[in-house]
Amino acid sequence: MKKSLWVTVIILLIVSMVLAACGNNKKENAAETPSAGTSPTASAEQSTPAEPVEVTFFAPQGKAPLEANDYTKLVEEKFNVKIKWDLAPADALVDRRQLLLASGDYPEVFLEGKFSNSDLMTYGKQGVLLPLNDLIEKYAPNLKALMEKKPFLKQAMTAPDGNIYGIPRFNECYHCTYSQKYWMNKEWLDKVGLPVPTTTDELYTVLKAFKTMDPNGNGKADEIPLTGAPNKSVWNGNIDAYLMNSFIYNDNDKYLTMEGGRVDFAPNKEAWKEGLAYMNKLYKEGLIDPASFTQNDQAIGQLGNREGVEITGSITTALVSYLLNVGEESITRHKHWVIVPPLKGPQGVQLAGTWQGLGEFAFTITNKASEAQQIAAIQIADYAFSEEGALLSEYGTNEGVGWNKAQPGEKNNDGEQAKYSFEGLKAQDENAVRNDSWSLLGPKDMSKEFRDSFASSQDPLSIKGYERRLADATKAYEPYAPKEIYPASAYILPEDSDVAAQLATSIKDYVQSNMAQFILGKKTIDKDWDSYVKGFDGLNLTKYIEIYQNAIAKK
Repeated sequence: MKKSLWVTVIILLIVSMVLAACGNNKKENAAETPSAGTSPTASAEQSTPAEPVEVTFFAPQGKAPLEANDYTKLVEEKFNVKIKWDLAPADALVDRRQLLLASGDYPEVFLEGKFSNSDLMTYGKQGVLLPLNDLIEKYAPNLKALMEKKPFLKQAMTAPDGNIYGIPRFNECYHCTYSQKYWMNKEWLDKVGLPVPTTTDELYTVLKAFKTMDPNGNGKADEIPLTGAPNKSVWNGNIDAYLMNSFIYNDNDKYLTMEGGRVDFAPNKEAWKEGLAYMNKLYKEGLIDPASFTQNDQAIGQLGNREGVEITGSITTALVSYLLNVGEESITRHKHWVIVPPLKGPQGVQLAGTWQGLGEFAFTITNKASEAQQIAAIQIADYAFSEEGALLSEYGTNEGVGWNKAQPGEKNNDGEQAKYSFEGLKAQDENAVRNDSWSLLGPKDMSKEFRDSFASSQDPLSIKGYERRLADATKAYEPYAPKEIYPASAYILPEDSDVAAQLATSIKDYVQSNMAQFILGKKTIDKDWDSYVKGFDGLNLTKYIEIYQNAIAKK
């Protein structure tokens, strides 16, 4: 009897222990696996393990140690992570990345991997890079919201197979969007009694007046009506980047046009021929600076900032600051320079070169990452797509050092009350290296909306108002954006990537070298145009167009 009772007690104790263990297991499983109805934020909190998750991030080597960085420490504490850093020299980042991938000994996360679309497709197909779709859905509410707000971002991130393998730094630089600009000396316009030109015919009249009417008043025929520089030296400094858009769309890169979803090529069209003839006319009459085809940015700066009277009347470039000093209060020459909106050409064409690019993809997660490492990594990436995370990631964790809250009355580029400001910051030792941000490192939200939350000077001609000046200039171009442009989100198929790169280089070189020869008169439109057009056959232009058509057909 006693023995039977004792056995019963033992059995009851065992059952209670098993039930307790089951209860604990259920709690642990609940912490690891969010329910279908759990919010992304709640899921992230439940997924946080007791001990910090160790994860290796690949990034470029900076001047200060990333392990001691204030923003690193912030995200480590916020997401219960310990980051180990695999660093490479910035100028050898891609080479180092490729060596790691080839060896098979690569990190769990590339924070700054500079992956192209083709790279993502190649390594995604191999299983090296993980699809991020589910992680974004569950643990990245800020990025998900931005993708919904900016549909082209989601399109750019989505590979032809429907997967997202990389996250870019979303840098929506407004003045970069329409950067094929043209600036003109308003003081000279006033001297010759002409308004800012609106057509190609009016531009010819203005440049002719600059050439012949001595607008600088020194009694010498030393005026340069229009100057420029190769694009590799001065951003969109080549004169055709602006002028050709009055005849046919010129993207100043791949030379692709779009109409009804069909890809075409501009430099073999009759309208391109008309544009070349117009520029040749300007050159023959001495209205275009011969140095425009060879000079670098230093030569441009010397030309604009020379002592004595001005000799330059206009320049094609994204930034007038290439030509003129806009950063010293005592130098005021730049203040009488104005933006010239796109000109209407003889056939009514009036377009602005447009760019909607995201550049390379910074962030990827590899198949080396455990589930906990994947969640930690995507949370860190997503945090920089929140307003707070973007602010602290880009400008630093210390208010008063890298940024301030805007005071009442401080306005942004649109004249509205700003949220943040760069005014009143604490003075810093100019030799000290700040280590409180991941500035221009990793994915983050640098959208126009985030940029517009900062105060700017309301005087566009002041030193601090230069950004406002560029924004105002860009607004003059926005109405002339083409209805369709070739999408920056196009994924060249991996099997086409090498051929596409080779064709793009050879075709671009051919277009640019012949353009210079036609403008300079070394080739003539009447005699050499047909042979120029036929030359594209030998460069396999048909295949070039086909590759880029297929790239968007797969989206």
